[in-house]
Amino acid sequence: MSDALSAGALSEPAADPSKGSLRILQLYPRDMNIYGDYGNVLVLKQRLAWRGYGAEILEHNVGDSFPSDVDLVVGGGGQDSGQVVIQDDLQSVAPTLRGLAEDGTPMLVICGMYQLFGTVFRTYDGIDIPGINVLDLETRGGSERLIGNVVATSTEFGEVHGYENHSGQTFLGDGVSPLGTVLKGAGNNTEDQYEGARYRNVVASYLHGSLLPKNPAVADFLLRTAAKRKFGSFDDDGLDDSLAELARKHAAERPR
Repeated sequence: MSDALSAGALSEPAADPSKGSLRILQLYPRDMNIYGDYGNVLVLKQRLAWRGYGAEILEHNVGDSFPSDVDLVVGGGGQDSGQVVIQDDLQSVAPTLRGLAEDGTPMLVICGMYQLFGTVFRTYDGIDIPGINVLDLETRGGSERLIGNVVATSTEFGEVHGYENHSGQTFLGDGVSPLGTVLKGAGNNTEDQYEGARYRNVVASYLHGSLLPKNPAVADFLLRTAAKRKFGSFDDDGLDDSLAELARKHAAERPR
């Protein structure tokens, strides 16, 4: 990468205070961030900065008080052991998260947090980890690990690209829609060709990579929704996403 390209890709202009700042909350980054999902938070922050907005990055870990006035929620993946660690605390803040989701707060939940936003995650060993019932879905631990590049087609976001690595198989209920239909890879499970879930302004997915660098349409949906809810409008000037498009092209051409 040339110095000019590197500088252009990473430069971050100062946010214009007149445009305001969004409060972005990351759920359990200490225990649910093993696949680089913090990259999703960095993308949201950078795309706000490029448009002249600020971002206040908040964290909620086990034992913390849940922050108020949250504009956008992001949750990442974790091992089964990490899910057990956060289980009790997550249940304690479940009513707040359900209320935010029902009110339309945009959320992005990936892999392990996606599973816990459902009704139950039954591990391969037969242990039930209760979900928090934000999403109408359940997950069952399987003997097969689903690993590799994924391309899914979405009526809302076009093609969605990412990388999956999970043994849990998730099945959607009537109350949610899939994020997309799998063209390459497994997605939610080995049976129905669905990837992820959509409910109100919640986007759920198994895709790491991180997800948002290769899927700017998803990132901008989250930001646009949060900004319009808070400010009434969003300065949605087009950004140069040529590097993201190049990454998508290469990802689509890679083997499973």
